[in-house]
Amino acid sequence: MTSSETNGIDESVLAELTRLRESIDNIDAAVVHMLAERFKCTQQVGRLKAAHKLPPADPDREARQIARLRRLAESAKLDPAFAEKLLNFIIAEVIRHHETIASSNGSNGSNGHSV
Repeated sequence: MTSSETNGIDESVLAELTRLRESIDNIDAAVVHMLAERFKCTQQVGRLKAAHKLPPADPDREARQIARLRRLAESAKLDPAFAEKLLNFIIAEVIRHHETIASSNGSNGSNGHSV
């Protein structure tokens, strides 16, 4: 916390602010770890798709996942539009990874592992 933030603020308010920020930091770390696990799974999907010459994108699955995430967001009191934007961003990155895997799998006879 910066000194400009602490000037004239009650100690109990500062303690609560610190506690909340520590919780936010922990949640951010969990989100990063969960995304890392998700991308490990999607890399495996990308290798499987490349090995069987399946397209990198699956628009039907993507639409189902977006609808599903919007419902989850609504039940969690999270803006569904925000949840959809986040998932669209993740999906775009997954497709990019799948395209990279597919091109490396087809062009050099590799085993499909991403770089």
